[in-house]
Amino acid sequence: MGVVLSNIIAIYRRELQSYFVSPLAYAIAGVFWFLAGLFFILILMGPDGILAAVTALDLQGQQFGVPVPPIDVPYEFVRAFLDRMGWLLLFVLPILSMGLYAEERKRGTLELLATSPVTNWAVAVGKLLGVLTFFITMVVPMLALEAIALSASTPPMPPTIPLLGHLALILLAAAILSLGMFISSLTDSTILAAVLTFAVILLLLFVDLIAKNISGPIGQALGYLSLLKHYNNLIQGIFDISSIILFGSYIILGIFLTAQSIDALRFQRQ
Repeated sequence: MGVVLSNIIAIYRRELQSYFVSPLAYAIAGVFWFLAGLFFILILMGPDGILAAVTALDLQGQQFGVPVPPIDVPYEFVRAFLDRMGWLLLFVLPILSMGLYAEERKRGTLELLATSPVTNWAVAVGKLLGVLTFFITMVVPMLALEAIALSASTPPMPPTIPLLGHLALILLAAAILSLGMFISSLTDSTILAAVLTFAVILLLLFVDLIAKNISGPIGQALGYLSLLKHYNNLIQGIFDISSIILFGSYIILGIFLTAQSIDALRFQRQ
C-alpha cells in the first residue's frame, strides 16, 4: 500500500509541475479568469444583474405602493454565478484533460508507463489529482472575490451554501476530467480528445432531456445520470447524498476505464 501511495504522489507531483511550466495551462487559466470575472461583474452589477433587478423592484413597489417580496440577493448571486461557472467548465476542462494521455502517446512515453512496474490505477489517480489540483488553483481567486462580495451582505450569508456549491463545482470538474482522461488515453490527437470529451460531457449534461421522451424505468435511469441535474441540486443548497454518489461514480468510472485502456496497451506491447 505504501508503494502504491508513493507512486501516486510521484505521478501527481510530475503532472502538477507540468501544468505550472506549460504556456497552454497559463493561457487556459487566463481565459478562465477573464470569463469568470466577466460573469461575476455582469451577474452582480450588470444592467440585467441582480442588484439592478432588486433596485427596479423596489422602485416599482414605492411607485405603486405594492409590497415587494423579500429577495435573498446573496443566495441568488451564488446560485447564478455557479450556474455560469458550470457551463464554463464544459469548454475549459476538455482542453485541460486532452493531453493527459494523448501527449504521452505522441511522445512515445505512454509505452514506458504501460510497461513500468507502476500500476495503471496509480498513474490514472496521480494524473487526475494533478489536473484537479491545478483546476482548484484556478477557482481559488474567484472564491476570494465571492467572499469579498458576500461579506457586505446583511444579514451575513451562512457559509454552508457557497461551500456546498463550490464542492459541487469541484466534483463536477473531477467527473469531467476523469472521463476526459479516459478519452485522452484512446488517441494520440489532443484535438480529437478535446472534441470527444466535449461531446460526451454535453450528452451527460442533457441526458435528462432525452430521458423525458422515454417512459418507464429506462427513462428514469437515464434522467438520474444527468450531471446538470445533480449539479443544480447542490448549488441550490440541497445536500443530496445521491448527487455526491453519482459524481463519485463518474470519477471512479473514468479512472477504471483509463486503467483498462492502458492495460490493453500493455497487453499489446507484450
